[in-house]
Amino acid sequence: MGEMRSEGGAAARRRQRAERAAAARPQTQQQPHPTQERKRSNFIAESWAELKKVEWPGQNQVIQGTVVVLIACLVVGTFLYVNDQVWKRVVSKILLGD
Repeated sequence: MGEMRSEGGAAARRRQRAERAAAARPQTQQQPHPTQERKRSNFIAESWAELKKVEWPGQNQVIQGTVVVLIACLVVGTFLYVNDQVWKRVVSKILLGD
C-alpha cells in the first residue's frame, strides 16, 4: 500500500516538474528580437557602402571585354571543329578500316 502512494506521489511530482518546465519555456510565436532587425538593416547598409566602393567598368572597357570574349570563343570553336574533323577521319580510316 505504501508503494502505491509513493508511486502516485512520484507521478504527481513528475507532472508538476513537466508543467513548471513548460511554463518556463519561451513562447514559440515571438516577435523578432530587436538585434536581429538591426543586423538586417546593418547588412543592407554595409552592402550599399561596399557597392559604392566598386570601380565599375566604363563603356570602352565593357566593349573591349566583350570583343575579347567573342574572339576567344571563335578561336576555341574553330580549334574544336578542326580537331573533330581530323579525329573523325583518323577513327574511320585507321580504327574502323573503311
